[in-house]
Amino acid sequence: MAKIFHTLVSVEEAAKIIENRVQISPVGEEYVSLFEAWGRIISQDLLSEIDSPPFDRSEVDGYAVLSTDTFGAEEDNPKILNLVGSSEVGTLPKKDIKVGECMRIATGAPIPKGADAVVMVEYTKEVGGKVYIYRPVVPGENVSQAGSDYVIGDIFLKKGTVLTGREIASLAALGYNRVPVFKKPKVALFSSGNELTLPGNPLEPGKIYDANGPAIFSMIKECGCEPKFMGILPDTFERMYYVLKGVLEDFDVIITSGSTSAGLGDLMYKVFDSLGSPGVIVHGLKVKPGKPTIIAVIGEKLVIGLPGFPVSASMIFTILVKPVLMKMAGFDRIELRKVDAIVPFKITTGRGRRTLIPVSLVESGGRLIAYPTPGSSGTVSTLNYSEGFIDVPENVEFIEENEKVEVKLFSEKISVPDLVFIGSHCPAIDFILSMFKRKCATKIINLGSMGGLNAIKRREADICGVHLLDEEKMEYNFPFIEKFSLKGKAVLVKGYKRRQGIVTLKDNPKNISSVEDILRNDVQIVNRNKGSGTRTYFDHLLKQVAEKNNEDLQTLVKRIRGYTYEAKTHSAVALAVLQGRADFGICIEYYARKYGLNFIPLVDEEYDFIILKDRLEKTYIKEFIQVLNSDEFKTKLSETFQGYHAGSGTGKILEP
Repeated sequence: MAKIFHTLVSVEEAAKIIENRVQISPVGEEYVSLFEAWGRIISQDLLSEIDSPPFDRSEVDGYAVLSTDTFGAEEDNPKILNLVGSSEVGTLPKKDIKVGECMRIATGAPIPKGADAVVMVEYTKEVGGKVYIYRPVVPGENVSQAGSDYVIGDIFLKKGTVLTGREIASLAALGYNRVPVFKKPKVALFSSGNELTLPGNPLEPGKIYDANGPAIFSMIKECGCEPKFMGILPDTFERMYYVLKGVLEDFDVIITSGSTSAGLGDLMYKVFDSLGSPGVIVHGLKVKPGKPTIIAVIGEKLVIGLPGFPVSASMIFTILVKPVLMKMAGFDRIELRKVDAIVPFKITTGRGRRTLIPVSLVESGGRLIAYPTPGSSGTVSTLNYSEGFIDVPENVEFIEENEKVEVKLFSEKISVPDLVFIGSHCPAIDFILSMFKRKCATKIINLGSMGGLNAIKRREADICGVHLLDEEKMEYNFPFIEKFSLKGKAVLVKGYKRRQGIVTLKDNPKNISSVEDILRNDVQIVNRNKGSGTRTYFDHLLKQVAEKNNEDLQTLVKRIRGYTYEAKTHSAVALAVLQGRADFGICIEYYARKYGLNFIPLVDEEYDFIILKDRLEKTYIKEFIQVLNSDEFKTKLSETFQGYHAGSGTGKILEP
């Protein structure tokens, strides 16, 4: 007797029913070696237990020098430096570099104190204790800075990260040989139907090859699960029942495709209902295609019957089954990948029924165009030419020409960052992102305040972090919107204050108390990179010192040991002082306390955000601003980061 679909439910209602009947969570944790870690999902936040690299090291064979000693060097007018020794791989150099000196250095060997660059051996000649330099170098050239990869104590991989070759390289470089990962849920997969034949076998009359088995197997694998294809079930109740009953104990989830409709030959709902209590909880979805979908719970096990047509099965799997499996596998970002696109012509939809329309994406003029893919739900070629599908609500009868639509992608392999942050290094950015209600795929590039502003100007970034002091107005950040020709195009979102100051070793052996102390011959400094807010502020302080001493800035700078020795992050500054490569640096208090250094406060700088006006409506931009405005963030900021504090203006949008 045929089963009638009495109660159809929406996809969202079906997902809710599943959550109410089955605990959808990771099935366990295990440790695997790095050689078995590819594609696995990290089950814990992982901390860097060392700084990487642990010291400034040379990227080439050559000579470690003070870059200013090489300025003006030419093929016919070389600079001549005294050779004072060698720095070899695996040992720290015992001598410092002073003006007019250099040291032979191997690739990977530590940079001696006083040096800030390496001249490649190809541009030198060593003769009797002298080294002829035929080409100048700039500060930091051919040098890999300590902590430039990772800083001790920082989270370098977050729970939920999917491991690929690049993450495994980081794990190995930081000394990990095994990694905690979520266990893969075991999924038994069956195809169903007397008409099906396994690929590779002769195709008899009236038969078709099973496309769903291999296709859904791959989709399950992409969800981080361990599928096992169990074969094709014949359309007989007894065979279906005993085969499915036999695998319930050994698998976490069972998925079938085919035999799910209401015809006389469609037996799957009867089999599911007979396997155990509570049995079938959903039979039929309010969606086209994909209506004949079955969901059952047998004890604690989830059993899902997908439609037999390949397009229907793939789309229902994507919007209903995939989020469930990904959550069980340990993914922290469950939302389907989506892109915005424009439809090229008017499309008639389901007229009262929710409709899924497969589309092919084509880029044109910097935007994506979504072309409906020809074919029916049983046409395999439709899947081959479709990157995703449009999910049209039941109350929409048609989509207008050039209307903007959202396309849900079939595969996670198509990766587009949700949010791009370029600007000044700040450890609180990750903290802000961790407070998002929905997980966000982000790209963070620390280029300094100036680099971030230029990225905003070129429309390469969604958000830029800045802490630049305008010396004319003695005002932070706001004047730079106009200076970078962003007036009318960008706004400033107020951030928070960070305390910056002088860092020295904990016992302050050089007795440094002010910026003026860097003029002493026994003090070596570490500077920040040009374009950073800290460098701008430091140069402002030096101008004041120069005026006080009645000399110009250029003359004063020449008297500072290490002025050209640049670090790209606050943590790199603190690390240089901690390791004795510098006696003085300026960085935020947070890293000074983290490394146990002496800290002399100088200023509570303002760290703000520049955002393009036309990006303010982006979902994750809105959430970023909402987090800044929240009382929770303002309270936790100072608790988490020493030297930080939010104000009443934090999160406010200002426009010049």
